[in-house]
Parts: sequence; structure tokens; C-alpha cells
Amino acid sequence: MTSGMDLGDVLREWIRPALAFLPASLNTPARAQLILGIGNKETQYRFLRQIGGGPALSPWQMEPATHDDMWRNFIRYRTELQNAALRLLAGATPDARLLTTRMDYAALMAALHVYRSPASLPAYGNAVAQATFWKDNFNTKLGKGTVVGALPFFQQAVKVMA
Repeated sequence: MTSGMDLGDVLREWIRPALAFLPASLNTPARAQLILGIGNKETQYRFLRQIGGGPALSPWQMEPATHDDMWRNFIRYRTELQNAALRLLAGATPDARLLTTRMDYAALMAALHVYRSPASLPAYGNAVAQATFWKDNFNTKLGKGTVVGALPFFQQAVKVMA
């Protein structure tokens, strides 16, 4: 199991810069580690579009409908989050197509998706809890992924940030 990109580079170049736009309470090592693990599990940072022609985009595999719903029903009602995303975009209009060209934006949207979840953020360094969060909140009960199958990807993220 190898990633398409160095996970340290993904963390330094995409995830940490994106999270820096968020309020301090959301810019945490635990959130960064979870976002790193989710992208690692979803695509191993090798793909920007869903294999097989599905709608999901970015290393974090967010569907355009999810992106649009987040803006329509979540972000727009939270001024601090809206301002953070718009500052990151620096004049660009929020658009799901940016999920394949702006990895900082894609990372931010994944982080906001995590924040929107009713589940608690898994603890820093707890790969089992992170894999479980991924299954319950990204892959869902209907998805084919399993916690056991996801665990190595989250263990890699924990190791990178140790």
C-alpha cells in the first residue's frame, strides 16, 4: 500500500494551509490527521475523479451534490466558515469543479464536511477511531468499505504526524 504522493507533502502543502483559514478551534492536529487519513483511504492521493466514472471529485472524493449542499445548507449560515472559505478562494466563486484543481479548497471542504458531521472528532493518534469515523461519516453503512480495510490508511496518517 503506497500513496500516490508523499503524505508529509500533502499535509504541508494542502491540508495545513487550508486549515489555517479556519477558526483556531477547528484548526487542530486531530482534524488535520483525520483529513490526511480520509484522502489516503479514498484515493491514496492518486486520483482526482472517481474511478469508474462516478461523480466524486478530489482526493477526498466529495460529490458535487455534497459540495453544493454544504454551501446551500451549512456554510452560508456560518459566517466564520463562509469567510474562511472565501478568503482561501481569494476571489474565486465556490464551485465543485475546483475540487479537482484547488487541493487546498478540496482539503478545506473535506474538513468542513467532517465538522458538519454530528459525530465527535476522533482523538489525535487513534487510527481505529479515525477509520470508524470515516466508515460512519464518509463511506456510510451502504458503502463497500470496512473499518478493517481502512485502518492501514489511517495508521499511515498517524505515523506521518507522530
